[in-house]
Amino acid sequence: MIGISKLYCGGVEASDVLRYGRHSGSLPSHLLQFSKDKKPVVVWNMTKRCNLKCVHCYAKAVSREGIDPIDTEKAMAMIDDLASFGCPVMLFSGGEPLVREDLVDLAKHATERGMRAVISTNGTLITKEKAKELREVGLSYVGISLDGLEAVHDHFRGVKGAFADALTGIANCQEEGLKVGLRFTINKRNAGEIPGIFALLREREIPRACFYHLVYSGRGQSLRDEDLDHAQTRAVVDLIMDETRKLFDQGSPKEILTVDNHADGPYVWLRLLREDPERAKEVEQLLAFNEGNNSGRGFACISWDGSVHADQFWREHVFGNVLERPFSSIWDDPSIELLAQLKDKKRYVKGRCARCRFLAICAGNFRARAEAVYGDVWAEDPACYLTDDEIALS
Repeated sequence: MIGISKLYCGGVEASDVLRYGRHSGSLPSHLLQFSKDKKPVVVWNMTKRCNLKCVHCYAKAVSREGIDPIDTEKAMAMIDDLASFGCPVMLFSGGEPLVREDLVDLAKHATERGMRAVISTNGTLITKEKAKELREVGLSYVGISLDGLEAVHDHFRGVKGAFADALTGIANCQEEGLKVGLRFTINKRNAGEIPGIFALLREREIPRACFYHLVYSGRGQSLRDEDLDHAQTRAVVDLIMDETRKLFDQGSPKEILTVDNHADGPYVWLRLLREDPERAKEVEQLLAFNEGNNSGRGFACISWDGSVHADQFWREHVFGNVLERPFSSIWDDPSIELLAQLKDKKRYVKGRCARCRFLAICAGNFRARAEAVYGDVWAEDPACYLTDDEIALS
C-alpha cells in the first residue's frame, strides 16, 4: 500500500510517524503502513456468498444463499484470539460481507476487543438502517468497490444498476458520518475511467480512494491478459499522482493510495528526485518505514473455511486453519517453512528483485504474481515496471 497523497503531496512527514513510536497499536489508521512491529492486518473473507457476479472476483464468490463454515460463535472466538495477538485491524470482506446477518455483531465484538473494524463491500446492500447500525458499533471505515462509472462498473459487476446502488450505499454512509472510500482495480478495460473516478471523489466529497493493481488470482486469473503493460502502468501511476496533486491544489485534498505493486514507492521517489529533491529525502525515510509488500508478515487472510493465507489473493498456499488451531499459533510457527520465509523475503527473492537497489523498500513485491507467471514463488515479480537502469545498484 503506497500513500500517493502522503508521499507525493506531502500529506505525512516522518515525524508524524515517529511521534507514535511506530507501534501498530498506537498508530492512527492512516499511518499503520509505517508501523515497526508489523502486527498483521487481517482480512477475513467471512463468506463466499455474494449478491453480484463480478468478473474479477479473487474469491470466486457464489450466490447469496447458503451457510458459512465459521458461524457466529466460532467467529467470536477467532476475533478474541486476533485481538489478544495484537492485530490492529479486522477487515471484513467476502464474497459480500453484508449477506451475513451477524456482520454488525461481529464488527461490534472486534471494536469492543480494541481492534479497528473495517469492511470491504460492493456497497449495494448498505441501506440507511444498515449504515446506522455500522456507525453505532464503531466501524472505522467502509471501502466500496467501483470499477469505473456506470456502464463499465455494471458490466464488471454483472448486474445492471450495481453502480447506482453503490452510490446510494456511499450516500447512506456519509449521512451517518461513516468514513467511506472507493476501491478500484486497474486493468486495460477500465484504466480510462480513472479521471472519472477522481471527478466522482470531488463531486461526492468522498475522502479516500485505493487504486489496486491487478493480481492474478481467482476469476482474476482470466484477466491476466488484461493487465497493463509496464509502459501503461507507469502512465497510470503518473496520472494518479497528477490527479491527486490537482485535488490538493484545488483545496480539496483526498487520501489516495495505490495497492499491490510496491514498485510504485520507488517510482514516486524517482519522480520527486526530479521535482522536489528535499521532499524526496523525506519520502525515502517513509518508504523505509513502510518496508514494501507485507504479505505473510504484516498482512494476513483468513478464508471463509478458516484457511490461513499470506494475503487474500494468494490461496495456493494454506498455512493452517483457525477451526483447528488459533491464528496466533499458526502465524509465528517457524516450522511452516514458506510462512517463515515470507517474514524475511529479501533473503530468498531471485532475478531482478534480488539485484534491485530498492529491495529494502519493496521487499520483492508480490510472490503470488511471480508464482502465477514463472511457477516459482521466489522469481522476480513480472509486474515490476522499473527499468534496469532505475533499479541498478550504484
